[in-house]
Amino acid sequence: MKKIILFAFALTFTIGSWAQHAKPAFSFNETLHDFGDVKEEVGKIEHSFNFTNIGSLPLVIHNVRASCGCTSPEWSKQPIAPGAKGYVKVTFDPANRPGNFNKTITVTANTEEANTVLRITGNVSARPQTMEDLYPRSVGPLRFKSTHISFTRIGPDEKKSEDVELINTSDKAVSVDFDRVPSHVSMKATPQILKPGQEGKITATYDAGINKEWGFVYDQIFLKLDGEVNYKDRLSINANIQEDFASWSQEEKDKAAKINVDDKVFDFGEISQGEKTSHTYVINNEGKSDLIIRKVKASCGCTAITPDKTVIAPGEKTTIKAEFNSAGKTGRQNKSITVITNDPLASNILLRIQGNVK
Repeated sequence: MKKIILFAFALTFTIGSWAQHAKPAFSFNETLHDFGDVKEEVGKIEHSFNFTNIGSLPLVIHNVRASCGCTSPEWSKQPIAPGAKGYVKVTFDPANRPGNFNKTITVTANTEEANTVLRITGNVSARPQTMEDLYPRSVGPLRFKSTHISFTRIGPDEKKSEDVELINTSDKAVSVDFDRVPSHVSMKATPQILKPGQEGKITATYDAGINKEWGFVYDQIFLKLDGEVNYKDRLSINANIQEDFASWSQEEKDKAAKINVDDKVFDFGEISQGEKTSHTYVINNEGKSDLIIRKVKASCGCTAITPDKTVIAPGEKTTIKAEFNSAGKTGRQNKSITVITNDPLASNILLRIQGNVK
């Protein structure tokens, strides 16, 4: 009886072990690979995760997904017979990725557990920066860190200054001056004459009080190098002129103007190309002070007429008429109209015109 029991136990164990690997099964040599220290300038690095199919049926890898676009996986595309070997190769690109990395690679196959996770780690040492890295924008004999100067948010009576750095990469001195500078901007180059290899800066000062504009505004200023203007050599300047209500008390906000629009979205349905459609938005002042419409600006493809009444007393209303011209347009259209007001809780209102042009 004792021998029968032992035989039955052994048989059960054998069947259980066989059943455990009845399906294909991975046996990877490793599931984690540490690349250690990697120099960025070396370029792409590779590693192959090798495995054996320890199951009793052919193993098929359906897909391999990396946790980010910096790894490019390859793998055995043909079915792997029981006892045969296969691989999953991972290529990691360290370009512009200094610092530690820890990436996962998910292998999906016809195994008992559909997903198997592999991992690569390491640390990327940043490559020495070149002149092109430090000053990526080339303008004639000069290189700039940027040719765009942004003043972001600025008050309607505020004045701000921003710097942009540059270097003379030529073998002769270059004088820097400016052309077509608007009255609300002043420009200064320090030094005004850059020696070969010398670094400098351009300081732009924006005076919103002179500009008397609202919302997002954009200017182009042309560089005059050694007394000559090439209209391809220019600096772009933008600012977002808005009132700052952050310091207002709750009592001031309660007494302020309050804008309300009956319907912010006009859907014109479907029109034929070349047709025009229009809509009138009704603006109400539900606040306790005069509502002042500072600016009405339409996006490309539609026009909006600034209302005759831009100061609306409490309880009063006005209208903004917008027109969309479908000439030269096809398909789904989504245009916007920005209304800037003195409502501290909604100083920028976005109205929309949408529909389909057939």
